[in-house]
Amino acid sequence: MSGIVKAFPGVRALDGVDLEVRAGEVHCLLGQNGAGKSTLIKVLAGAHQPDGGDIIWQGRPTTLNSPVVALRLGIATMYQELDLVDGLSVAENIFLGHEPSTFGFSQRRAARNRTRELMARLGHPEIPPSREVGLLSAAGQQLVSMARALVHDARLIIMDEPTAALAADEVDNLFRVVEDLTNDGVAVVYISHRLDEIRRIGDRVTVLKDGRTVASNLPADTPTSELVNLMSGRMVETVFPHREASTVDEANEVLRVEGLSRASEFTDVSFTVRAGEIVGIAGLVGAGRSEVLETVYGARKSDQGAVFVNGKRLRPGSVTAAVAAGVGLAPEERKSQGLLLDQSVANNVTLASLPEYSRAGFTDRGKELRDSRATLERLDLRPADPRRIVRTLSGGNQQKAVVARWLVRDCKVLLLDEPTRGVDVGARAELYRLIHELAAGGVAVVLVSSEVPEVLGLSDRVLVMREGRLLTEAPASELTEASILDMVMEGSEVMA
Repeated sequence: MSGIVKAFPGVRALDGVDLEVRAGEVHCLLGQNGAGKSTLIKVLAGAHQPDGGDIIWQGRPTTLNSPVVALRLGIATMYQELDLVDGLSVAENIFLGHEPSTFGFSQRRAARNRTRELMARLGHPEIPPSREVGLLSAAGQQLVSMARALVHDARLIIMDEPTAALAADEVDNLFRVVEDLTNDGVAVVYISHRLDEIRRIGDRVTVLKDGRTVASNLPADTPTSELVNLMSGRMVETVFPHREASTVDEANEVLRVEGLSRASEFTDVSFTVRAGEIVGIAGLVGAGRSEVLETVYGARKSDQGAVFVNGKRLRPGSVTAAVAAGVGLAPEERKSQGLLLDQSVANNVTLASLPEYSRAGFTDRGKELRDSRATLERLDLRPADPRRIVRTLSGGNQQKAVVARWLVRDCKVLLLDEPTRGVDVGARAELYRLIHELAAGGVAVVLVSSEVPEVLGLSDRVLVMREGRLLTEAPASELTEASILDMVMEGSEVMA
């Protein structure tokens, strides 16, 4: 790809990007949210048509008019936000649009057999072809997306944050598959914000910034400080900003969870959070962390136990009661669970506070826009335009829009589920600063993250979960990444 240009109304997303990928290599594409990575891979996938530049595929100039054309040429894309159809089975999703057929009759048995082969190749033969994909975990759905890319016998596979929902052993399986593919001459464009993955799997690195290529042909072991500077202009030290010593009032308990349980998800979970305290929950995917947060928020109804906010017991399974008590949730899947993508930023930010903007049955749009704009400026959301449609924002700015909703609401308890998933290092630093600021203002924060350094770097106390149970609770200063991984992998320490 040479000199690729792509503009949208008011935005020049790509301004002359170059990308060269060789057969049999893993080419890592880095850049902040908004740098142009998503637009570039959509051009390569045929979903966007460039306004300028050239695409050379296997030595010949090529026009990728549509995703179908790209697939026929051997270019398959696994998007970060999975585009699976919940009501269909695993096999039906994998073969959607190109079902095996003979004389016009669908060959479902052939599709099921091929699906079994693909899931076995991905290290998960236990996922049946007939399982409805909507019933799978986020990790399971990611595997189905991988299988769909593999079934096309692609010569180039684009992977956008493929490990975001995967546990450590599943990441190992993915990397094994990638190694097999590259050994067969398949090229992989790999996008990830986890620089340790880049070093582990990558061959070369290209860095984008502000819609332009700022570095290419870098080795995968390029120092972190150099990569961060290329992506954002910030020194690596700013990624984890310094936090002033915590001044948590031990007596000022805001959230108390007692013996919370849900069948097959988690059992007897108890913890407290005080005003101004950040409590992190660490564990592998499937440990029950997200389910605990959603139950505290009322999106799931507990079988046993209770949740108290400022001493008042919340009605189980009631989001309305939780929000009224001052509880806010930034969910893991922000696009499907946390945002109205085709509405304005202002509409999303004020969603939990609508009565405050109602006058005689009419919405006070002026107040809504003023409050939204002030909150967006506080979060450094770019551009701080409350009229902008949320779908057009980068991943990091979409996450800020979710958090902004609860800033407007002035919540007492903020539940953050994977707050930096798919967010670049620059936007992460801003989110970390914001979390510190909220805690300093007296908000009780509960943080779930699959990245152990993030949990340790942000939290005052850490809860470690394994298979739906709390293993231990300790000050973050007394834990290390190695000790936590040892617990969650082996369950070697059990909470008294």
